[in-house]
Amino acid sequence: MAEHFADRLLAAIDAKGSPVCVGIDPVYGRLPAELIGDGADGVRQTGTLGAFCYEVIQLVAPIVPAVKVQSAYFEKYGWVGVDLYFKVVQFARECGLIVIGDVKRGDIGATAEAYAAGHLAREDAPDAITVNGYLGADGIQPFIDAAEQGGQGVFVLVRTSNPSAPAVQDFADAGGKTLYEHVAEQVAAMGEQTLGERGYSLVGAVVGATWPDQARQLRQVMPQQLFLVPGYGAQGASSADCAAAFKPDGTGAIVNASRCVIFAFDKDEYAGRPWRDAIAAATRAFAADIAGAVKA
Repeated sequence: MAEHFADRLLAAIDAKGSPVCVGIDPVYGRLPAELIGDGADGVRQTGTLGAFCYEVIQLVAPIVPAVKVQSAYFEKYGWVGVDLYFKVVQFARECGLIVIGDVKRGDIGATAEAYAAGHLAREDAPDAITVNGYLGADGIQPFIDAAEQGGQGVFVLVRTSNPSAPAVQDFADAGGKTLYEHVAEQVAAMGEQTLGERGYSLVGAVVGATWPDQARQLRQVMPQQLFLVPGYGAQGASSADCAAAFKPDGTGAIVNASRCVIFAFDKDEYAGRPWRDAIAAATRAFAADIAGAVKA
């Protein structure tokens, strides 16, 4: 993974024709009935989850440039789940996908270095991870250092998509500058020395699609950051909302969709279709929707 992360991600987006990634958020109780069977214990559940994840990855790989693997759904099963997480990451990379590990780690000093090594320095590590940057620069830099060594990326939480985000992130100083703006300025400054050939840093930002006005504002604050954009689909953001995170040339962001894609077989519009067909169809629809909105 020596090539610069941002350059690799942008090249993958160009090749697939849409700036999207599918979130791998496996929930045992929502899997297709034919897979669940009677696997009640954790070990048997992880085996089933793994089979589902591998199927989903193979279905979406011809359509999207990347997947985002949410570690929480694996960690709940202990060491067996963590082992599966890294196997899923490795399988997705073998399928030619850029892989973002959604781990949202955050700490300082030696602890941050240990987290960074555990999620970025392994041979089966993802291409990028998410990081909670609200501890400040010394909570981010160890992850940047590890990512730079491996040609990987780091997406720092800046403006998250959840409804209660404004209660903290909109807190403003006497001059009216919000906390998320201040964090964005720090992220932009920390990424200045890690630019790829296409002008983007390996230090990116998580910016929720549920706040399109703020996304437009942050695009001006962080012109060299790739935005990872959650919120499409199940969280209510539209493709037009997502398009606010992009530059006029159509670059600068990648939009994630998880539940509305991987559990598409539960949606009325796909009723009666085999679950694999439903996931593939939902992936194509998602990719086309975002591509169209960004182009518009």
